[in-house]
Amino acid sequence: MVKLNRIYTRTGDDGTTGLVDGSRLPKCDPRMAAIGDVDELNSAIGVAIATLGDADPARLLATIQNDLFDLGADLATPGERFEPTEMSLRIVPAQVARLELAIDAANAALAPLTSFILPGGTPAAAALHLARAIARRAERSAVAAAQTVALNPQALAYLNRLSDLLFVLAREMNLSRSGDVLWVPGASR
Repeated sequence: MVKLNRIYTRTGDDGTTGLVDGSRLPKCDPRMAAIGDVDELNSAIGVAIATLGDADPARLLATIQNDLFDLGADLATPGERFEPTEMSLRIVPAQVARLELAIDAANAALAPLTSFILPGGTPAAAALHLARAIARRAERSAVAAAQTVALNPQALAYLNRLSDLLFVLAREMNLSRSGDVLWVPGASR
């Protein structure tokens, strides 16, 4: 259980931040960039949830928000052993599989794409598209960090699947309106 009595600690005033094992890294380290992008992604999903109200995807997205805290802890845990333990949170294959099932379920009701789509439509779809773009950035940051340190491959897979899920959920939200907002190549020439 996490217990925070104070919000500021002053330990990061020197430009470093702590990892799960107590070691410290510069705040500009690629691992920290990935953790920050995952945090931003979680916030964007919170905005998307706020636009959804009681719609079904809100419950799924709330579960994903919790997963993203686990994922952040995973990224902040140095080492090359990726099995979860009592002392280390790790993303596991079942979490990735849950996203795949959700993608398949949402995509089943959608018409095949015949054009690229623009990130817009309903407020919920627009918020989900923004979260999708941030998920892609978080994935790029995590992949960049994995070039220099060992990161859990399941964490990388989770981010990849999550961006796909956010895409199909955005399309699903636009079904209630007039459908996807289609890209018209060269339309504004």
